[in-house]
Amino acid sequence: MSAQKVLSVIDVSSAYGDFVLLEHITFTIKRGDIFIIMGGSGCGKSTMLRHLIGLKRPYKGRVLYGDKDFWAGDEEDRQQIMRRAGVLYQSGALWSSMTLTENVALPLQRYTDLRPAAINELVEFKLSLVGLDGFGDFYPAELSGGMRKRAALARAIALDPEFLFFDEPSAGLDPVSSRRLDELILELRDSLGATVIIVTHELASIYSIATNAVFLDREAKTMLATGNPKTMVRESTNPVVRDFLTRGTGKPPEWMYE
Repeated sequence: MSAQKVLSVIDVSSAYGDFVLLEHITFTIKRGDIFIIMGGSGCGKSTMLRHLIGLKRPYKGRVLYGDKDFWAGDEEDRQQIMRRAGVLYQSGALWSSMTLTENVALPLQRYTDLRPAAINELVEFKLSLVGLDGFGDFYPAELSGGMRKRAALARAIALDPEFLFFDEPSAGLDPVSSRRLDELILELRDSLGATVIIVTHELASIYSIATNAVFLDREAKTMLATGNPKTMVRESTNPVVRDFLTRGTGKPPEWMYE
């Protein structure tokens, strides 16, 4: 039996005033996917993410969570849907004046009726899931970039989300930290049963964790391909897609098959 469709983008166009960024974008995300929104700089990856998480209304088209039209409802309807989601922003967006424990506790305090002792227990558990047990009393400025990303991820999974959204999660990380973050994303997808949507142009991450993807292009102002990136790089005849996925060499990187 094929996996259930949980998020669908149907003929979406993006615009800023009179400037059209993207047109006719259609793709489907299935339960348990690690879905990559990829493409070169300025192609509209982050804008597409903003359409999916309620920060920017598309110029036209529909975004469906299951069979619910995300942008057809009111703000409260969208908030109800987004309470099933966790978001990790590129900067991490941790509150610098709060400890890690206080940061991760915020969504639990706001959206649950749990007692403080239960919240503290859950916070410790979430921090342990991302390898930060024992760091609850630290402030973000006291951590490395990779640790801050993991702390922000602990906050994003505080409510056991059905969907996890990442905006350039490897930005600013060294290759080792980036690989560890990829491994953590896989572990959390499996342990939470979540569906993961990632905006990135990092080929190492794309090849190592993606199950499906869409390729956006700035010049064409539309999508040029969709599917598993490993299949895409072998079978696509579009030179723009192949150049991106092979770093201009025309050949898939050898480490893609590791």
